[in-house]
Amino acid sequence: PEGFPPLRDEAAVRVLLGRMKGIQGHCNSCYMDAALFSLFSCTSVLDSMLFMPFPPCDRNVQGILRDEIVNPLRRSGFVRASSVMHLREQLTDKGQCSSFTNAEKDPEEFLNLIMQQILGMEPLLKLQSGGRQQDCYCYQVFLDQQDDLVIPNVQQLVERSFLASDLKLVEIPSCFIIQMPRFGKEYKMFSKIIPSLELDITDLLLDSPRECCLCGDVASLECL
Repeated sequence: PEGFPPLRDEAAVRVLLGRMKGIQGHCNSCYMDAALFSLFSCTSVLDSMLFMPFPPCDRNVQGILRDEIVNPLRRSGFVRASSVMHLREQLTDKGQCSSFTNAEKDPEEFLNLIMQQILGMEPLLKLQSGGRQQDCYCYQVFLDQQDDLVIPNVQQLVERSFLASDLKLVEIPSCFIIQMPRFGKEYKMFSKIIPSLELDITDLLLDSPRECCLCGDVASLECL
């Protein structure tokens, strides 16, 4: 199958900037549009979803995702709403859920359906909390109201969310999909979030050797 590389640097600006760019929204598709754009426009980390012959993989869904959404996005910077609706119709059939074509969903529900049930991918994240391990495909930031954070960055949100939930990464993930705090018309926790171009997960890793902040030797205790 034909494939186009992700957009980088000047090419990303040239192809994606301007009117009629991105993924066209229609009928509460924003959760899926934003997720697909984030996962594929400028990175190839998850391109295995488009080409690898997963054993239980639904080739029809894989073909729609690759040929009608990702390739046009990388080639011309624009995806028609009809292409996303085609994918939504297939997800409705596969997920036994009639509302995928007209209702707003949580991005995690969409990702779990397409990655686990349709493409049969292995979980991307291994998390541990209270001695119990859980596998998942993405991580949603959960936080109580943070009065000292007016315009936070992603690094701050992830670290505080892990601390509040007593979570650790069991291993370095091959892909770390992070969903920002939910907001809607009635309530927004943060008016803006600054993207962190790099994410330092040193303090989030389980049993990872770290240096003492006082003497510089290998630390033996961790102060939360």
